[in-house]
Amino acid sequence: MTKPNVLVLCTGNSCRSQMAEGYLRHLAGERFNVFSAGMEPQDAVHPLAVKVMQEDGVDITGQQPKNVKEFLGRIPVRYLIVVCHGASQNCPRIFPGMSEKLDWPFEDPAAFLGSATETLEKFRTVRDEIKAKIQSWLEAA
Repeated sequence: MTKPNVLVLCTGNSCRSQMAEGYLRHLAGERFNVFSAGMEPQDAVHPLAVKVMQEDGVDITGQQPKNVKEFLGRIPVRYLIVVCHGASQNCPRIFPGMSEKLDWPFEDPAAFLGSATETLEKFRTVRDEIKAKIQSWLEAA
């Protein structure tokens, strides 16, 4: 049996979608093929996203931002998970094979303005929100 594909979509594919991809791989085991992409991908995964995920035992150092065009029409996407408002408004409406689109908008920790300590705490807060949402979804799926 072929595992269903999950695509996590965000605008920059540098923080929220990368964290969600990491947690889906970590928590779902072999249930899914997991990918993430962005509408306007950044050059690299945000270092604070890497740091806060490592704090929780999830290594995303090998992940890279990718453009959604790398996946559109190339793989059947069973579950499309959109983790930011911007991507939800601008993402393609149809993906081949999509049976469910989930809108899970999380605050962008990279856009947070504060001290280094406050910014790191914002990344941790968003990380924990993403983890809780994925755990809840996996229990129901």
